Amino acid sequence: MSDMTTQIQRPMTAAFYAQAAFSFALALVSVTVGIAWLPMDAWQRSFLALGLVFLVSSTFTLAKCVRDRQELQEVTHRVDQARIDKIISEHDPFDLKQP
Repeated sequence: MSDMTTQIQRPMTAAFYAQAAFSFALALVSVTVGIAWLPMDAWQRSFLALGLVFLVSSTFTLAKCVRDRQELQEVTHRVDQARIDKIISEHDPFDLKQP
């Protein structure tokens, strides 16, 4: 039962977080500058910019869905483990009344 009370720690260092944020910002700025400097009409540039906005927003949505699914699986696993622990703790192998 001690597994139920311990919190699951996800190690994430400040350096990893900074690297992820920096690489995202660098990629976003690079693509934005690339779209701005492309030799094309304004409507074509606007179309690419709109695609970039949708891509970034859908990326955040996908990341949130993956995180939510992972958290749900962790909770489900902990509930299942608690049920198994309860059954095991209540079971007496020397009790003759149990089938």
